Amino acid sequence: MRVSTVIMFERSVSSMNRQQGQFMEIGEKIASGKRVVRPSDDPQAAARAVGVSQSMASNNQQSDSRITARNALSQEESALNSVTDALSRAKELLVQGGNGTLNDAARQSMATELRGVYEALVGQANATDGSGNYLFGGYKDGAAPFVETNGGISYQGATEGREQKVGPSRLMSVGNTGDEVFQRVATGAGYLARAGDGNGGSLTFTGPETIDSTANGYGSTFDISFSDNGDGTYDYNVSGGPGGSGTYDGKSGAIEVGGVRLKLEGRPADGDTLSMGRAKEMNPDVFGALEKMLGALETPIDSDQAQAAFTNALSTTSREMDNALDNVLTVRASVGARLNELDVLDTVGNDRNVSYTQTKSDLIDLDYNSAVSEYVLRQVGLQAAQKSFMNLQGTSLFDLV
Repeated sequence: MRVSTVIMFERSVSSMNRQQGQFMEIGEKIASGKRVVRPSDDPQAAARAVGVSQSMASNNQQSDSRITARNALSQEESALNSVTDALSRAKELLVQGGNGTLNDAARQSMATELRGVYEALVGQANATDGSGNYLFGGYKDGAAPFVETNGGISYQGATEGREQKVGPSRLMSVGNTGDEVFQRVATGAGYLARAGDGNGGSLTFTGPETIDSTANGYGSTFDISFSDNGDGTYDYNVSGGPGGSGTYDGKSGAIEVGGVRLKLEGRPADGDTLSMGRAKEMNPDVFGALEKMLGALETPIDSDQAQAAFTNALSTTSREMDNALDNVLTVRASVGARLNELDVLDTVGNDRNVSYTQTKSDLIDLDYNSAVSEYVLRQVGLQAAQKSFMNLQGTSLFDLV
């Protein structure tokens, strides 16, 4: 086979171009710091790197979501702290209100301060975050959850709280609804008693007290009505649970039903009623309880009937404040637990991100030591090809003549 001068030139140029291409390719990798600059460099590694990048993006998105959740929960915890202080102060005022030496003016003064506490609670119940969203409105965070109506403060927010994905498989509640905070009681809250609104006698009660939680009918709601026998004694009838009836002597005694005891003093009027039941079944509402107590404090005590109404309202409201405070503390504990969980998820997320980063680096990042060695090798190869081409250019058959 004859080797012509054209073929020799073409092969020399092709070798030089190939060496130059390889040299520029390794130079591009060194400049970018990547072993896989384009998918064709290593299709399998490039495909795996895309999957790792997607996982990293999801992990980073969840990290941002945790920041949002932490801000929301921190603001809720701050509001709940203020609610706790307000309820504690209300409880202190109720304890002071039980002092029998107070006159109407002193009780009116207490009512003024208690109304301030009441307004502060309403303000905290309608607290907003930095974006103007209501903390305790649930999904309906664009309007005030608690609205004043003719019947008092009414909750008009959502019954479901907002949730946010803060982990690969964790959907976290980032806000409690207003009814959870202000219209519920903690698990385990005991019995609560209330006097009928139309009671006209001087009957007062203490308790109720649980004496046997295994008794028939325990957990039921009981309604007690009194009838005057005209001889200083009063028959009573209990509806609810196992029911029952008996006679009260008009001085002091106790009614026991369904494992619950309610102590009585004073004389009921004919038709007076009492009710008692588990606190969660007695329509718990911190605002309604305070409104009734405010009415009792602002009403002059000028008769045995008024004194009995005040005493009963004080007894019921004190228990309701205890239950409300326990419930708020339970919610605060839940918020604190979620904040702690976010810290744990942050740690796990950071570890996961480090792992993703290392895996992606192993797949596409450049080993500079081997790359620089190859760069020098390609440079020598290119120079050799160029030198060979230059030498080829100077050859001629006439030099042999």
